[in-house]
Formats: sequence, C-alpha cells, structure tokens
Amino acid sequence: MNNLKHLLTSLPAVLMALLPQLFCPACWPAYTSILSLFGIGFVNYSPFLLPITILFLGISLMGIFYKAKTRQGYYPFFLAIVASTIILIGKFAVEIPSALYIGIFLLLTASIWNVWPQKNSACASESNCCP
Repeated sequence: MNNLKHLLTSLPAVLMALLPQLFCPACWPAYTSILSLFGIGFVNYSPFLLPITILFLGISLMGIFYKAKTRQGYYPFFLAIVASTIILIGKFAVEIPSALYIGIFLLLTASIWNVWPQKNSACASESNCCP
C-alpha cells in the first residue's frame, strides 16, 4: 500500500518530465514507430492538407505584403502570389513535383527579396552619411 501511494505521488512528476518530449517534433517519428508497433495507425491527414497549405501560404503572403511600400515595393509580393499559385497547382491540381519545387524556390526568392536591405538614394548623394 505504501508503494502504491509513493507511485501515485510521483506520477505527476514523471508526466511533467515527459511533457517537453511529447511536443518535440523531432520525437514524433519515434512515437509513430512505437504506436505502429501496436497496430495503431495515424489519422489520414490528406483532407486537411489543402486548407492548411492555403492557410500557411496566406500567412506568408501577408508577411510579404506587410510594409511592402517601405521595403522593396510590391514586386516581391507579386512574385509570391505567382509562387503560391504554382505551389497550389503543382501540388493539388496536376501533381507535378518539379512545379512544386519551382514554386517553393520562387516563394523563398520573394521572401529574401522582400527583406533584402534597400539602398537609400538620399544617402548616396551625401558623403557624410555612408560609411
């Protein structure tokens, strides 16, 4: 009886110690292999893939659109729209992996272009503000 009481009082501490590992994405393959060992398969995620992809592409488009006037203008945003369209068509409409990779590359290019430092034209004319 004393051992059971000791076990029950230490159980929350053991669960709290396991909590970070339960939410660690690097540990998920280990969990899936352990659960598949017992015959428990994971949920089919394919019905949720299109809405989640649209959601994350929308978030990235909003991030590029945010302060577009003060950064590189709207050209990176337009490139990101083209890239997002290529990603959606390449993944869900025609299922061409090369189109998907081209879209990902273009979206990455648009993101880098959006945050690239812009030369200040006022600074170029004055010799005292540029190092």
